[in-house]
Amino acid sequence: MKKAGILLEHIICEKESGRDMDRPIWLKLKRRMKAGDTMTIMSIDRLGRNYDEILKTWRELTEKGIGIVVLDMPILNTAKDRDLTGRLISDIVLQLLSYVAETERAFIKKRQAEGIAAAKARGVKFGREPMERPPEWETLCRRVEAGEMSVRGAAMRLGVSHTTVCRWAREFRKEGAEV
Repeated sequence: MKKAGILLEHIICEKESGRDMDRPIWLKLKRRMKAGDTMTIMSIDRLGRNYDEILKTWRELTEKGIGIVVLDMPILNTAKDRDLTGRLISDIVLQLLSYVAETERAFIKKRQAEGIAAAKARGVKFGREPMERPPEWETLCRRVEAGEMSVRGAAMRLGVSHTTVCRWAREFRKEGAEV
């Protein structure tokens, strides 16, 4: 952004994924922008990865009179070419790039799912190892059931979260033991 001549005080960094347009920083920026402003973004995928969403966002901004500069695609510059021909060219390129962005996202998800399936087939386990129940958990769990202690109190004594204590109790019941 600095190389593009954007002043540091005008640079807004957002690290959330572009797949969701309900990002707080994005929504705040969109509300603050007005006709005559120019939004400079690194890549079109900052407007979203869904074809319809990108087109909708693009139209919302340009109809509001906001210029858009996409640094990695200089042809998408509505700040410079605000005339009808410039907008037409930008719209055609935008539609093509939006399509490419959405299909790439679908390919990424498909490849990811295939990779996970292949890893599972090889016996790879995902997630962390389950915690072992401490020896005193059963006694504390019985005290919770009897109303002598809260779940949170038992969790604190065991050094685990209250949801872990609840899960252990459910698992213990499923195993056929009474708590």
